[in-house]
Amino acid sequence: MTDPVIIQAAITGSITDPTANPAVPVTVEENVRDALACWEAGASIIAIHAREDDGRPTQDVTVYRAIVDGVRAAGCDAVLNVSTGSANGNASGAERYACVELGTEMATFDAGSVNLGDEVFQNSVPFLRDLAVACRDHGVKPEIECFDTGHIATALRLRDDGLLADPLHFQFVLGFPGGGQPSTVQLIHMRSLIPAGATWSVCGIGRHQLPLNLVALVEGGHLRTGIEDNIYYHRGQLATNVDLVERLVRIASELGISVATPQQARDILSLH
Repeated sequence: MTDPVIIQAAITGSITDPTANPAVPVTVEENVRDALACWEAGASIIAIHAREDDGRPTQDVTVYRAIVDGVRAAGCDAVLNVSTGSANGNASGAERYACVELGTEMATFDAGSVNLGDEVFQNSVPFLRDLAVACRDHGVKPEIECFDTGHIATALRLRDDGLLADPLHFQFVLGFPGGGQPSTVQLIHMRSLIPAGATWSVCGIGRHQLPLNLVALVEGGHLRTGIEDNIYYHRGQLATNVDLVERLVRIASELGISVATPQQARDILSLH
């Protein structure tokens, strides 16, 4: 790997609850605090979800705006990646991607529907077309989240239809019940399906987070960590977001791989 590795910190999400790990940030102030701490620890991308003060996930653009403005007001130059998810089933349609109007450089683009445990995370092709247009119109780069190989095919079809622009950036999400298997074989297979010039990262769920990040480190990919995906540092030991970022920075250093600054991340991902 010649480029520095990008570390993305996914600090809260819409599923993990503070009752499982008290370090899960909920309020705007807590999200801003963790975003800044992860940036200072070495994360060049911060994944942003919004929650009401009582912990309920929301796609309310005013909450997103408060987090984005708070992070920027503190002088943080990390790339901000806003979620266009369904807020755990509480949002739909254009409400999900109103946050792309906030001037962030990236937004999630879940490239297909998938069973997540007992629930269905719905991302129909008509919705994805509308989301792609919204991202394009606001100059936001989609992070193409793929829970299985068929999602890659859907993204390439939208690219061929002129709705997604090269170079594409993929996030392989592995380990959810109902999604792709969290294995080296699955990760390498998915990487083999993306076009030349595309960049990729991996999101491993739970105990698979660190092993899959290690595979990505040696295979030329980028990394996602944070307590959105994994609440533990070791078995039985709860993590903080900063703990998880600092561990990847340390491991990359041991392997002789430099960690990307926010500006280097922008260059690698063609965020212009």
